[in-house]
Amino acid sequence: MAKAPFTASKTRSSRPGWTITFRHPLKQDASGKLGRKVRRGLNTKDDDLADEMVEEMNEILGDRNWWNPVRRPEAEARFYAEVVAAFYDDLTPPDRSSLQLRDSLLPLPGKADGYSRVLFVGTTGAGKTTLLRQLIGSAPETDRFPSTAPAKTTIADIEVILAEGDYEAVVTFFPELQIQSLIEECVLDAAMAAHNGLHSKVAERLLNHRDQRFRLSYILGPHRAPGSSDADDDFSFDDDGDDASESFAGNFDEGDLPEDERARNVRDVEAFVARIEALAEQISSEVESIVTIGKESFEAKDREALDDLIEEAFEAVLHEQDDFGNLVHDILDAIAARFAMVAKGTLSGPSGKWPEYWTFSTGDRTEFISTIRWFSSNFWPHFGRLLTPVVDGIRVKGPLYPEMREDGTQLVLIDGQGLGHTPDYGASISTNITGRFDDADVILLVDNAQQPMQAAPLSVLRAVASQGHSDKLVVAFTHFDLIKGPSLSSPADRRAHVMSSVLSALARLREFVGSDVVNSIEHGLDDRCFMLGGTDRVLRDLPAKAARYMRGQLERMLSQFEAAAEAQADEPEGNLHYDPTGMILAVQDAVEKFHGPWLARLGISTFANYRREHWTRIKALTKRISTGADVEYDTLQPLADFHRHLQEAISLYLDSPEANQLEDDDRTKAVSRIRRLVASGLLALTRRRLIEDRMVDWTEAHAPRGSGSTWVRATRIAEIYRTAAPVPEAAMTSGARQLLGEIIETVTSSVEAVGGRMLGRP
Repeated sequence: MAKAPFTASKTRSSRPGWTITFRHPLKQDASGKLGRKVRRGLNTKDDDLADEMVEEMNEILGDRNWWNPVRRPEAEARFYAEVVAAFYDDLTPPDRSSLQLRDSLLPLPGKADGYSRVLFVGTTGAGKTTLLRQLIGSAPETDRFPSTAPAKTTIADIEVILAEGDYEAVVTFFPELQIQSLIEECVLDAAMAAHNGLHSKVAERLLNHRDQRFRLSYILGPHRAPGSSDADDDFSFDDDGDDASESFAGNFDEGDLPEDERARNVRDVEAFVARIEALAEQISSEVESIVTIGKESFEAKDREALDDLIEEAFEAVLHEQDDFGNLVHDILDAIAARFAMVAKGTLSGPSGKWPEYWTFSTGDRTEFISTIRWFSSNFWPHFGRLLTPVVDGIRVKGPLYPEMREDGTQLVLIDGQGLGHTPDYGASISTNITGRFDDADVILLVDNAQQPMQAAPLSVLRAVASQGHSDKLVVAFTHFDLIKGPSLSSPADRRAHVMSSVLSALARLREFVGSDVVNSIEHGLDDRCFMLGGTDRVLRDLPAKAARYMRGQLERMLSQFEAAAEAQADEPEGNLHYDPTGMILAVQDAVEKFHGPWLARLGISTFANYRREHWTRIKALTKRISTGADVEYDTLQPLADFHRHLQEAISLYLDSPEANQLEDDDRTKAVSRIRRLVASGLLALTRRRLIEDRMVDWTEAHAPRGSGSTWVRATRIAEIYRTAAPVPEAAMTSGARQLLGEIIETVTSSVEAVGGRMLGRP
């Protein structure tokens, strides 16, 4: 009898009891090929019971009728729960997002409850999280919550509810499949370094993901013990440069990691590195033979294409190795073991199963801070136990009040991932950030006062303006105390210097979002800008004059936050008339602006100031989208790009109604309200057209492997974009006509919701 293409077996691993291992017929591996390796604990040490479970799994794998997710309830009635979970988990999208999960466990209060929600936005290193610490009374030397560093440290949202009562926390985690994918990428990069003879870089590539957001070193520990003479500076995250272990020792209930645990972690990492080196050596001859055949078609000068061929061949061969899958799962098991070390609080799900969330409550502030840090810290003495990299959201609640509000205040403070430092003024802001604009009462842009407003904060202003949220904007300039110069001797001089750069930046917005919306930002902007210094220190430790100044600035800023909860929505309705034919050119311009840079990124054509992206980054994007992990990868944000170009084009269009019966101020407010409705509608429209309706296409774009796959993948992505966003032209295709119709309908419904109408529409 022919062997079934997919079979299961029982194995031993670091998990207690027996483990089942099989290749899943419906899940892609890291290279895009069906047959992802799955390893799950069976929660039993009984040999016979484990054999029964393996037989049941082989029954499922041998009968394609079971491969439909809709048959899960039937399978649950027939097979062991562990077998059903191992096969059916992650086949369908989760019922709710991590944000919805946190809402169900610890609701986020809003205006109806008398609360203002403040969304922090700013570039990495601008001082966003340091300011949050100041506003929740978190002492930098003893609490160190939330964690700060001048580099990227985490991608988790941190939501703080200021309220009386006990201290509560809900922490949500990235899905296991998403973490597995990140580990696979780390192992691939490390193995490629070994293949290229960069042996000193193997551990670094394993422990630090290429996008610098996922760091296995936090969980597994460093490659060498802290304090080694050749320890990499990247493993120290102390802001002051002081001896962190001395100032921080004993703040965790468990204390610093015991020396034997630290040594064991180092040995485990060294063992992983050795296995990666062996893997690279094991496949080197096979890779070389593939490259030898393939490179005959390259000219000698085409070095970049040859490098791509080598990397593509290496990746394809690596993912065929069982040792690769075993290594990835051993690292996953090591992470699961860290979950088991969490002594306090409650993890969701049974032991051995990847948890969705963790909850904790206590009346003791010190205990609360010391416990929550296991999920948020980047403190190097505790590398080897921190779960920070697998956390996607932290929500805490309690009397975490600032010094100026010791008697309490009703605020929700939301701190998300920092913006990257980009030279491109037209860069998009992640939809993970802009998607929260509607729910925020205040959008707090945190920027560094020492330099003129750079591209990333300008992009925030651009997004806030085009999406109709100008009235929510507040700007906090940090490092104000460090502004120096002969003509900047007084605070007033320094403030004028900073504000001049803001006004200069706003002037550049007019051509993108319209004059009216820029005027609305400028109106009263001076009262909504705050100059802050010494935010990394407790106010009472500042010189008396500086402390008085800072207390005054923070007092005014907090009052503005609180007023947002009391402000009544002043949303005038008016008879604004628009001509829908004016949208044709707007949409055409937006779609062309979307395609040009992306064709350059894909290497299909050229476009000013854009270059071809490395094939691994493009593949990582297709992987994120096809697996449902995300809609973007690092700075590659097709959804945000498509939405931004459409929103900005429509924003300009809305600036010029055919007829208007409102006074200027009311007209500006009415148009801003339309912009907000349009932004929400366009985000749903672009997500559906570019992502949801094209999931099969994204999967096919991720699938190519081996020689020539880079070009195949690029052309498939370009086709996704062409189909999802066809350019409206004189000879309009049915697809372009459909896109234009959907956009006109979105804008029309938004205009009518504010009391206006489209000409030619009854």
